Amino acid sequence: MTEISKSHFLPVKGSSMIAELQGKELQRRLSLFQVFLKLYEQHSSLLDDILQIENLAQASFMGVNSSYVQGVIDDSTVYVITNLYDNKTQSLQQPQQIWTIGRDDSNGIHIADKYLSDRHAAIQYIDQKGFYLIDFKSTNGSFINGEPVYQPTKLNDGDRIRLGMITFDFFVNHTCRTLPTVAIELLMQLVPGRDDRSIDKFNSISAQHKYRTENLNDTLGIITDSDLIDNSKYRHSNFSAEEKSEILDRFFRRHQPDHL
Repeated sequence: MTEISKSHFLPVKGSSMIAELQGKELQRRLSLFQVFLKLYEQHSSLLDDILQIENLAQASFMGVNSSYVQGVIDDSTVYVITNLYDNKTQSLQQPQQIWTIGRDDSNGIHIADKYLSDRHAAIQYIDQKGFYLIDFKSTNGSFINGEPVYQPTKLNDGDRIRLGMITFDFFVNHTCRTLPTVAIELLMQLVPGRDDRSIDKFNSISAQHKYRTENLNDTLGIITDSDLIDNSKYRHSNFSAEEKSEILDRFFRRHQPDHL
């Protein structure tokens, strides 16, 4: 009877020990989570740094460029350029100047990532103010340079944005410059697939340019004595390159045969 009683209680004792061990493991994990939570509250950028290192390592391994969004202000046109969508660089125009980001394919920037909410966040351009990041009360939050976003927050050039587990850089372009033309000598080296005909064409243009430059002073002397310009105004003035070119054009047009 005693042996039967012992054999009957052994499974019960074993089950209680397993439950006790499971309880201790759960308590250990909860304690570890609390430590991590306190650490993250005091060092909010820590997770961003870890994610950034992981993304850089993955990008180097796979040969993929870093993700980015660039806001462009071109006169009255505002749009964004990004490689977040489908890993392809695209220009995205939106009539309301609002670019939504999320897991749902109805978003302007659709990213199939499980850590994103269906409608996670948006980038909005406000006239005369700039670009702003807006969080739609997402599950995993939105962050700018490690700081959580609770209300519309203005974006600055070079900001680091994290949506869920996705991180990317934000850039903003305010100005556009027109660069000067490339010198003919360099242009001849840059044109691909040039043949003898194209080289002759460039040489002809170069020769014309050289001829006009070498004879510039003599031509200006002839023009100065003519009625094309006001002698009293320009006789002792220094001409800019644009003024010299314009005067030459006017002179050549004036002395072309009538039948041409």
